Amino acid sequence: MMKKIFLSVSLFALTMIVKAQTSDPAAKAILDGVSAKFKTFTSVQATFTYKVENATGKVLSSKAGSILMKGTKYRVSFSGQEIFCNGITIWNYDKAANEVTISKLDASSGMITPQKLFTDFYDKDFRYLLNGEKKSGSKTLQEIELTPLDKSKPFYKVYVQVDKATKTIYNTKVMENAGSRYTYTVTTIKTNAAVVDSKFVFDKSKFPGVEEVDLR
Repeated sequence: MMKKIFLSVSLFALTMIVKAQTSDPAAKAILDGVSAKFKTFTSVQATFTYKVENATGKVLSSKAGSILMKGTKYRVSFSGQEIFCNGITIWNYDKAANEVTISKLDASSGMITPQKLFTDFYDKDFRYLLNGEKKSGSKTLQEIELTPLDKSKPFYKVYVQVDKATKTIYNTKVMENAGSRYTYTVTTIKTNAAVVDSKFVFDKSKFPGVEEVDLR
């Protein structure tokens, strides 16, 4: 379950910032701008939708999630699970099982955190290209197409749409080789709000009967 939700976090993070190798300087300038903008935020609160479609475009499921970040701390809520991290400890809570798995955040292990994906994570396995601009209501979106260099990847394309005015990622679509399509869309984003550190700690008293699995 931990792997499943971290995959969801990773894909959502792609809606915020993606770095890659490219010969397209225009695409690089846009993504560098997104990264630079994100690094100025003291905190980020965002909600997003997650849609799964089959190869013909039929919607198979649609869910909502949220993410909160401050410094090295983060909290993710998605599809019946919550991850809390205070920068030292990670609590992964499964609502259906009423079980929380506790582990240690080990920066030396190369663990991918949301912050790394949003800012300093540089994925060099893609070739990317700016497809141009599109209108979505009052927004002007710049679309970047990413193609993995490693053909063994389970997906063959990722499309990232950047809000030109705010320099934030609005939408990401992942195209799987098997035909499924996963779309993450940022519905709201609030930055630089005052956030108390207790938000990033799992409070056992608020989850009666919870079973703890301590892996530290």
